[in-house]
Amino acid sequence: MSLPGQVQWFRVVPFFLLHAACLLVFVVGWSPVAVAVAIAIYFARVFGLTAFYHRYFSHRAFKTSRVVQFLGALLGNAAGQRGPIWWAAHHRHHHRASDKPDDIHSPVQQGFIWSHMLWFMTREAYATNQRMVKDWLKYPELRFLERFDLLAPALLAGAMFVLGEAIRFTWPHSGTSGFQMVVWGFVVSTITLYHVTFGINSLAHTYGTRRYETNDDSRNNLWLALVTFGEGWHNNHHHFPSSARQGFHWWEIDISYYLLVTMSWTGLVWDLKPVPARVLVPTLTAAQKRA
Repeated sequence: MSLPGQVQWFRVVPFFLLHAACLLVFVVGWSPVAVAVAIAIYFARVFGLTAFYHRYFSHRAFKTSRVVQFLGALLGNAAGQRGPIWWAAHHRHHHRASDKPDDIHSPVQQGFIWSHMLWFMTREAYATNQRMVKDWLKYPELRFLERFDLLAPALLAGAMFVLGEAIRFTWPHSGTSGFQMVVWGFVVSTITLYHVTFGINSLAHTYGTRRYETNDDSRNNLWLALVTFGEGWHNNHHHFPSSARQGFHWWEIDISYYLLVTMSWTGLVWDLKPVPARVLVPTLTAAQKRA
């Protein structure tokens, strides 16, 4: 049995094998179609994580129907970052103990690499604190995604193969194949997605600026905000976590919020929690923001 806080290396092996599978790009080659699909699948799953896993399941920043709730959970689940209940439980705990000794993925407490990717390979992190997510346990479809959290990623990988073979058959001059589409559309896309989203735990608590005096070291980072659809406005988020909008000002690009607003026009989501005017007032001086 592993000691508390100790990495379980049998969990590391599949993770690094998936990284190694990126080298298969030199075997299968590339095509514009495969790269375009990889980018599209990356963006779709970023939205699943940021809008649903994070803003909806972790913070209940908006409301939606049970059908859209499940589809959002399924999209986030396809990112290969376990189920929505597990994800929400750990994130809610993170906000309660952010950058304190009890925060399981703080770069302040355990170092950058640990906060980036080793923390979820421990026995403690693998478990779900169900007391943190009682509101979601009543949905059997969400519990199903929790129990079979590898199903959605596996189905996505299979769909990539079928898509690639269909394109190869109908459009042979595209240079696309089933295995090429799996490598680009699933493997490369997933690994990129991993490190971009992991960067919110590590980079967004290390590099950037602070507008608000929070009880942690959260920071706003434009570059992370661009690749994570708005999650890089992390100091904003820790200052007021329940808002559906993390880019508090018009110049803070928050693509997830724009998409949620668009969905609200069609009635797919509603009651997007705004940022109150009182929250927008900075609490740090210019010198403190740069520190």
